[in-house]
Amino acid sequence: MTIQALPDAFSVCKVADYTLVDREAVFCFTGQTDAERSLVCRTQDVPDNVTAQEDGWRAMRITGTLDFSLIGVLAGISAVLAENGIGIFVLSTYDTDYILTKQETYARALQLLAQAGYRIIE
Repeated sequence: MTIQALPDAFSVCKVADYTLVDREAVFCFTGQTDAERSLVCRTQDVPDNVTAQEDGWRAMRITGTLDFSLIGVLAGISAVLAENGIGIFVLSTYDTDYILTKQETYARALQLLAQAGYRIIE
């Protein structure tokens, strides 16, 4: 399996509403529940109406399109990282998954995944 390291810095945010979110930005992940509105985007694209913001995230993407019948893709990746004390934040799209780690653990996460047999593209 191939994992692509993404070059951007990311932020995880809570927003008052989505009116100032640039939904056409290169990366824009939103989630809404009865309790909150969340946004994950490049740090440079954080809107002015955030109510909470955590910067310092980096992302990697599983390349290609993952079939919905695949089982254990994230389990394998998260196990490697969890065994080494690296926390993750995961986002899934229709085609693939994105794994975010904090900036200070990102290089080590990529190294560990490479050692575990994942192909890393930087």
